[in-house]
Amino acid sequence: MQILTQDLREKLLANGQQQPLRGTEREIDFVPVVKLFTPDAVATWLLTEIDPDDPDIAFGLCDLGFGCPEIGNVSLSELSSLRGQLGLPVERDPYFKPDKPLSTYASEARRLGRIQA
Repeated sequence: MQILTQDLREKLLANGQQQPLRGTEREIDFVPVVKLFTPDAVATWLLTEIDPDDPDIAFGLCDLGFGCPEIGNVSLSELSSLRGQLGLPVERDPYFKPDKPLSTYASEARRLGRIQA
């Protein structure tokens, strides 16, 4: 399974092209487009957009399993090469149905110490 389908990549890129300067009042709080996870570890990523100037960089909520999920950037090529404890690659959750904006997932994750999606 590819980490991102062409359709998901296009949706993430379209969001990235809409995003004004981060940290301004015009910043858009997108609903996540895709959930990625390590099947043999505890890492999870909820991605909302891809940087149109650098299509290897995605933005979203990142949880590496240390109890402190955070919003930030991640390299898609690094995610594609990442392997968990048993050597399994990062996978896409085909059943993920986002129902709230990223900021809500982030607030819940900070409270729980992990992404629950």
